[in-house]
Amino acid sequence: MIRICTECGALLLEDAENCSFCDAPLDETAENLQPVGIGAAASARTSSRERSIAPAQQEEEPEWRREVSRRLEDYRARRRHLHPDDSQSGLPFSVESEIDDDRVPLRPRPRAIQRNRGTERVEICIQPELDFSHAPDDRAHPQTALCPVATLAERRKAGALDALFLGLTYVGFLGLFRSLGGQLVLEKVDAVVYLAVFYLFYAQYFFLFTTFAGATPGMQLRCLSIVRLDGSLPDTRQLLWRSFGYLLAGATLMLGFLWALWDEDHFTWQDRISQTYITAATPVMEPEPLDVPPGQRFAHK
Repeated sequence: MIRICTECGALLLEDAENCSFCDAPLDETAENLQPVGIGAAASARTSSRERSIAPAQQEEEPEWRREVSRRLEDYRARRRHLHPDDSQSGLPFSVESEIDDDRVPLRPRPRAIQRNRGTERVEICIQPELDFSHAPDDRAHPQTALCPVATLAERRKAGALDALFLGLTYVGFLGLFRSLGGQLVLEKVDAVVYLAVFYLFYAQYFFLFTTFAGATPGMQLRCLSIVRLDGSLPDTRQLLWRSFGYLLAGATLMLGFLWALWDEDHFTWQDRISQTYITAATPVMEPEPLDVPPGQRFAHK
């Protein structure tokens, strides 16, 4: 049984002689002690006792008790449960507060459950796409129509003459080697040595004639010349790069020469590397600088 001190209105759960809040003496026969029961019976007894209390005593009740009673009634009104059941202990509050409809908040409507939308496809771009399309100026092309690229037939004839000269030079070297007492044996090791020696002759042939003469003997006999992309004569650096292209093409079994068959400009590897090409036209001569005497001016419109 729960006892209530009538002096301060505190709930006393322990059996004590004095109130633990206001230290007022407690006596079961005194008027300052009110037993509280549990359940519906206790509620009935509390209601009959509340009706017997004078209105003056109700006004003297503490403010916190009236506030708790009001909030309890509001809570029951929101829960649509105005009458307590036996499973809940009754609270000894004598003040009955009227339910104010304006204070009762409306119960929020439950949100409509949104249906799961279909799985949307999300594309994550980890690496940008590679664009292999090139602009017209990305690759080397002849920049003048005065010096067109020589035809494959003309270049093939010049290459045949160079191959003939190179073969005769190699045969003469082998004849000199045999006349000096050397023996020519057709074995695997000897074949490798013969190929290495022929490649050295090939490298020296194209390197010397291209760097120092500007064209091979076969090109000179076919009236072909090497020019830059703008049609002018190349410099020494470009000729050295072209010699390196000849060496690279010979090391790949003439693949660099065959590249001209499917190149859009019919350029070979040495043409692409050195930014030069072979033409049958006369190279474009660079304009000589014009010396203007001091004090002389040109007329302008």
